Amino acid sequence: MKTAIIHDWVIDIGGAENCLKEFCELYADAPLYTLLHKEESLRRLGILPDRVHDSFISKLPFAGRKYRNYLSFMPLAIEQFDLSSYDVIISSSHAVAKGVLTNYDQLHLCYCYTPIRYAWDLYFQYLHEARLDKGIKSIVARCILHRIRMWDRIASERVDHFLAISEFIAHRIEKVYGRKSTVIYPPVDVDRFELYTGKRDDFYLTASRMVPYKKIDLIVEAFSQIPDKKLVVIGDGQAMKKIWQKAGINIEIMGRQSAEVLIDHMQRARAFVFAAKEDFGIIPVEAQACGTPVIAFGEGGARETVIDGQTGLFFQEQTVKSLNQAIRAFEKLEGKLDPRIIRKNAERFSRVRFLNEFQKFVDQKVKEKWGDRS
Repeated sequence: MKTAIIHDWVIDIGGAENCLKEFCELYADAPLYTLLHKEESLRRLGILPDRVHDSFISKLPFAGRKYRNYLSFMPLAIEQFDLSSYDVIISSSHAVAKGVLTNYDQLHLCYCYTPIRYAWDLYFQYLHEARLDKGIKSIVARCILHRIRMWDRIASERVDHFLAISEFIAHRIEKVYGRKSTVIYPPVDVDRFELYTGKRDDFYLTASRMVPYKKIDLIVEAFSQIPDKKLVVIGDGQAMKKIWQKAGINIEIMGRQSAEVLIDHMQRARAFVFAAKEDFGIIPVEAQACGTPVIAFGEGGARETVIDGQTGLFFQEQTVKSLNQAIRAFEKLEGKLDPRIIRKNAERFSRVRFLNEFQKFVDQKVKEKWGDRS
């Protein structure tokens, strides 16, 4: 079967791009269609540039840095890709890739990371954080996002079968698109993280891109109120200034670090602290692969990757008070947590498991549509 892969854009490397890498390796002959890309990002993913087809957005002024400013053009751009010569279309989508045009004798499978966040569930938060909640610019932004929502709902009907990265996202897909989906958890390279069973150092760890919804400022503020406990923060981003302002003397902010430094700290930390409401959340799984327990906000993907009382502990509200209560509860539980059990839980999300489940799903849907022709 002739297969094509389509992904929103390949600019920064995150969880979606790591999934894209697996798709491109699994279907080595499939071309990759995307709105735009950076050569460095392709290199890091091991994707050859001559395999990639960009949209007209890549030729617009400042597209490499300001591509989000062209959001209103993205539905049109994704619809200009002619994939009519392919049998199977695999869209890897957190924005518009699912909206590619297909016909009745093609099979379109969408691996969906989320419906478009800033058009749906984070709509008001996005307007506030972008300072678009008042004035003429706000009216323009609201009109654009309204049209995006209408297009996105229609575009979802072009997908034959949705796959979701978590049960949390499966519920969101059903809410927004009225569609059922099959959950296949994304791959985590647990083999990169060695189980550590030695004595832990006396610090807690958090690591992330410093963007508002990750709630690193909440974690920093909570630890600033308990100065006898040390917190190490790894990462960088737009919210760094706010985080520095909230940091007490017991908080070490290391900024961006190499993977080796991050893994070393994961292995030695008493626990990894995670306050975001994530669609899945790879980094808590990586921490558990080191045998390190996780103190996590008890909503979103974390509820599916952390076992409360066995591989970590949940706090129920994104507040300083709730997190500090969880830290105290964790220290009473800490000695009962077995690093080997924590590591075993992380292995449920391995790369091999992902590839097997995804390939099996595709083969099943191909057989259902074409039978022996496949």
